[in-house]
Amino acid sequence: MAAPFAFQEEMGMGLGSAMREMWKRAAGVEASGVEASGENMGERKTAITPLGLSSIFAPFRTTGVQNALPKPTAQNLRRFAEMPVARRAINCIKDRIACMDWQIEVRRGAGEDVAGDRAQRAEALTKSFDTPNETDSFRTLIEQVIEDTLVGGFGAAEIEIGEGDLPVRLYPVDGASIQVNAHWKGDPHDPRYAQITGKLGAEALVPLLDHELMYVRLNPRSHTPFGLGKVEVAFESISHFLQAHRYAGRMASNGVVQYALWMNQQTPEQHERLIRWWQDEVEGSGRVPVLSSEQKPEVLKFAAGTDADLHLEWQQFLLTMIANAFDIPAMMLNVTQNVNRSTAGELADEAFQNAIVPLAKLIADHLTRDVIAKRLGWNDLRFVWTDLESRDEMVEVEIQTKLLAAGVLSVAEVRSMRGLAPAELASPLVEPQGA
Repeated sequence: MAAPFAFQEEMGMGLGSAMREMWKRAAGVEASGVEASGENMGERKTAITPLGLSSIFAPFRTTGVQNALPKPTAQNLRRFAEMPVARRAINCIKDRIACMDWQIEVRRGAGEDVAGDRAQRAEALTKSFDTPNETDSFRTLIEQVIEDTLVGGFGAAEIEIGEGDLPVRLYPVDGASIQVNAHWKGDPHDPRYAQITGKLGAEALVPLLDHELMYVRLNPRSHTPFGLGKVEVAFESISHFLQAHRYAGRMASNGVVQYALWMNQQTPEQHERLIRWWQDEVEGSGRVPVLSSEQKPEVLKFAAGTDADLHLEWQQFLLTMIANAFDIPAMMLNVTQNVNRSTAGELADEAFQNAIVPLAKLIADHLTRDVIAKRLGWNDLRFVWTDLESRDEMVEVEIQTKLLAAGVLSVAEVRSMRGLAPAELASPLVEPQGA
């Protein structure tokens, strides 16, 4: 019985070799030759939207990088992200982070600047982030990354080496078009990612090394190499809300009279005459209708005729569930129940700490590790948001003043924290006396 197992093992080795050869032919490039040459330095390889509306993949695909897993998202995930409720929740997080001030600073434990070029490198890196590519600013770039991170947990940006005073170039990438090599073991010459382009032959996919792509996973888990976006979490609640909203819209726009008169033992002529009399004399006239018949007319009630028919309380509950999926208070989605002036401030602080701060630090960590450390090899610098410690300007000023009075911080350090120029370079608004 040993022969069949030996045969299977031999066949497995042959299959692995054949798959590696197929990978080389499909990619059209050796795994060790993915590095950019001097002729195409800083030139991007990925496409912005390679598949257009087909960028959301099915749970299984047979094409792509060997051992790569496609992103298992629903086809209308991005469409749900364009609905008013989901868009409101996304913008509450995305716009707050994108509007933050940021800076490049020295990492803790970086040691002395032996080469003496740390300040110049930080200035050049700041300029690169300000203008990451030919068409984007830092805000437009980071908004696209945060958008994909919130929608599907796959925010991505391509990282290329720049030239001159721009050491690095960043390009936004559709994260849904990225496949992840689940068997990547840390080899820097082995492609970790690949972008499906929708083309045929050697251009069917673009292999990317680990340091060539910044791939932001939200809610990382051990059983899958993919993240979990907030829209994915709220997908079912958003679907229920849209159904209830459409039903309420049809009810409101196609409203009918909630009552009817039942006249028993009436001939067709009497029935038609009663309808014409009601339309001509009663409807819109404000008069009291007077009916005379042998039997009392019966009033039929079709529905309650109140807002309960629109299921508004159910819609409010769904809004609360959607807010929970985005880690924000329901107040941010205009749910005003149980909200007053005393609790509004606490809920706003809770939204900042639970939704804004974790994602902002995740983005900063990826920019520091993937762009600055891995791609450039500068382990002494890092990217930080300057607005994370305090949302209240007066609280921040009070803290800095106390630290300055206690001698913990110097004037130069406080000016640097506030993004101001050094004191010797600043032009005072008031001339000193005796000048």
